[in-house]
This record gives sequence, structure tokens and C-alpha cells, in this order.
Amino acid sequence: MLVKIASLNSASVLTRIAAGLITSKVIALFVGPVGLALIGNLRDVFNTLQSFSTLGFYNGIVKYVSEFKNDAKKLTQTISSVFYLMLIATIIVALFCFFGAGYINQYIFPNGENYSYIIKLIAVAIPFYALNILMTSILNGLSRFKTILKIQIIGHVLSTCLTVVLIWKQHIHGALLAIVLAEILFFIITLNGVSDKRYFLSLISKKNISLKKIKKLSTFSIMALFTATIAPLVALSIRNYIIDTVSIDDAGFWEAMNRLSNYYLMFVSSLLTLYVLPRFSEINTKLEFRKEVFSFYKTIMPIFAVGLIAIYFLRHFIIAIVFSKEFQAVETLFFWQLLGDFIKVLSIVIAVQFLAKKMFWYYMITEALSVIVLYFSSVYLIDLYGVKGATMAHFITYVVYFVVILLIFSKSLFGRLPKDESAI
Repeated sequence: MLVKIASLNSASVLTRIAAGLITSKVIALFVGPVGLALIGNLRDVFNTLQSFSTLGFYNGIVKYVSEFKNDAKKLTQTISSVFYLMLIATIIVALFCFFGAGYINQYIFPNGENYSYIIKLIAVAIPFYALNILMTSILNGLSRFKTILKIQIIGHVLSTCLTVVLIWKQHIHGALLAIVLAEILFFIITLNGVSDKRYFLSLISKKNISLKKIKKLSTFSIMALFTATIAPLVALSIRNYIIDTVSIDDAGFWEAMNRLSNYYLMFVSSLLTLYVLPRFSEINTKLEFRKEVFSFYKTIMPIFAVGLIAIYFLRHFIIAIVFSKEFQAVETLFFWQLLGDFIKVLSIVIAVQFLAKKMFWYYMITEALSVIVLYFSSVYLIDLYGVKGATMAHFITYVVYFVVILLIFSKSLFGRLPKDESAI
């Protein structure tokens, strides 16, 4: 099953990577390292606002739709509760963006650039994003992988075309504008891609709002919001620290490395969302959990490792193709970033269990530990080694995180287990 889903996912991932490479090339040619740093700042804040608008419910919806897809009453209670909570949250976030545009602009663009109109446009785009996330999470929970992947492929193709045109015409303004407009475009594509819209609407009813379901989802919400809020803000802080202590160009180089990292991690991250999370939600024994983890390690990790090695030795050509000669300094950032990403994947495959089984305090403590280690090690190492220190901190963070994860799940992964053991 894992191999089948991985194959279906490949087309979508390749499309996303191609879209990202094209976008990065256009940004490199028309905007440069400075513009890339500003784009990274806007994206980090936008990601945080998006997470608040959906209250971090995505993984919770996937889990409970997967569990209740054959129970109409519980399914309707879950979706109705989520919809109205997200509606309230979306309105609050939209109003904050619109009336607080000036303040947010100063936070994102500390050098005095005025892009307040982009922030106000985010207020318009947020509701579309929230609805898109709701529909996609329901489709995921119902295991409609083909529909999701088809929507993703079409969405990335069209959003790339939109982004290229906007950057070509308006440079940095166009790049920032494209980040926001792409979310509206994705909603339109998802809406058209869902064939049974009446079924989705039938899942929403005020009378079916359930406080019990809201309480269950609140755990997922707090966990997801913690990461979705803290992680982008830490990234923003590190980027601004590089700008202040090294240079804005170096901040752009670090952002370029992060972009490349996101491209080759797409396959794994989407596989975790499409397969691993729903699968971990279904299994109820430590033995099954162990089998799934080591199955992933045996089937996916060798391929991933070979890919990382190839990327490292081809880094000079990758930078030239994806960006431009202006970005050659990024070449020095690959080693520690690639090592860190390999350890990251090893750890998060196991850590998905925190979400699947609502292991709230384990999740919160390990996430808090990772962002603390990342931020302070970044500041320390940037002072010593410049921008390379940020990638070294990335590696150190995930080594620490992986060790902690192994300690938490040591019995489930390595201890003796009776075959009929049911407790995770």
C-alpha cells in the first residue's frame, strides 16, 4: 500500500518541484537575493496567519474523518463543529490583517518597504484558504488520494504561470502578490475538482455542532498552532538576525537553501500526510507501529539518501539551473543542510505518532525543545561562521530531536512485544 501511494504521489511531487524550480529561477533573475529574503519573511508570517485561520485543525480533521467516515452522525458533528469554529477564526484573522496592515508590514519589512496593500489582500485571501484546507482535509480523511493529487497538479501548474507573469511584470511586488493570489486560485481549483459538492454541504449544520468533538479537536489545534506559529516566527527571527549581523544578501542565500530543501522534502512530507498519519491513526498496537516505521525506513529512506548524495555532488549545477551565478555562495550551505534534512525525516516519521495518538505533552515538549535549540544554536553559530552557522544549527537541532524521539519510543521500536499487545 505504501509503495502504491508513493507512486501516485510522485506525479504531484514532481509537478510541485518543477513549479518551484521555475518560480525560483524567475525570482533569481528578476528579484535577486534581497528580494528572496523579503519573500521569505512574508511567507513565514502568511503561514502563521493561515494556521490561525484554520485553528490548526487539518490533521485532526484527517484523523476523525478517517475514523468516522462510516458513521454519518459523528462525521457530521465533526465537520460542522470545525466549519463554524474556522469561520469565527477566519473573520478575526481577516480583520486583524486588514486593520493591522501597517503594523504587520513594519514587522515583516524592517527596512522601511511599504507593502501594506499586500497585507490587506491577505485579509481577502484568508477565507478562501480556510475553505480549501477544510475540503482537502476531508478528502484526505476519506482516502480520495487521486482527487487530491489531481487538484494539486493542476493548482501548481496554474499558480506557477500566475507567479511567473506577475514577477515578470512587477518584480518584487509581483512575487509578493503571487503568494497571496495563489491561495485563491487553489480554492477555485479544489471547488471545481470536488464532484460531490452536495455531500460536502450536507456535512455542515448548526444543529450538529458538538462540544465533545470540539474538545477532542482542541488537542490537535493547540499542537498544530504551536508549531505553525512558533516555527515561522523563529525562521523570521533567524533571517532578520542574518540581515542584521551578516547581510541581507546572505539572508537571501539562506532562504534559497531552505527553498531547495523544501523541494526535495516535498515527496516525504506529502507522503507523511497522505499515508503515514492516516495509517498511524488506524493502528492500535506497538507491533503494527514498529512495522510501519521500519517499513518506511526500508522502502523510502534508501531512495531519499541516494537522492541527497546526488544533490550534494550536483550542487554547483543545481544552483546555476535553479537560481543564477549570483547565488553561488549557497553552495557552501549544502553539506549541513542535507545532513540535517536526513536526520529530520528519520525523526518526523516516528513523531507523526504524536499527532495520530494525540500525545499532547510529548509533542509540545519536543517541539518547544527543537525551536529553542534551533534559535539559540543559530545565533551562536551565525556569530562564529556566518550564514553557514544557520545550517549547522539545523543539523544539531534534528540530531537532538531524533535522540529525544528515540528515547520516547524506545520500547515501541526496540523492546520485546507480545503480538497481542494493544497499547501504543
